[in-house]
Amino acid sequence: QVQLVESGGGLVQPGGSLRLSCAASGGTSNSYAMAWFRQAPGQEREFVAAIRSPNGATYYSDSLKGRFTMSRDRSKNTVFLQMNSLRPEDTAVYYCARLVNPISSTIRISDRYTYWGQGTQVTVSS
Repeated sequence: QVQLVESGGGLVQPGGSLRLSCAASGGTSNSYAMAWFRQAPGQEREFVAAIRSPNGATYYSDSLKGRFTMSRDRSKNTVFLQMNSLRPEDTAVYYCARLVNPISSTIRISDRYTYWGQGTQVTVSS
């Protein structure tokens, strides 16, 4: 059984940076996607970024590309989300998710992901 644990959230001022981590345990497939989604109160869950294994291809929300960067450390089964130039509208709970045997057409769709972490709160002050 796959378990995902996010960390690194917190309170930052506008323009600041945070680096989120998601540590994964379990699972046997070499073909999967790890993704970040976020959800603010009263809003739909929103795709942020994803990275595929084994090829390492990355996917980004059009609105966030250039500020957020996803990466991985395969030896530690960990993915990261580097968030720069943070804005108040970035305030949300950020979730890590895993999709086994992904296809490109579904990699941005939250309902297709099987495993989810508990989330980590990111708050950007006004």
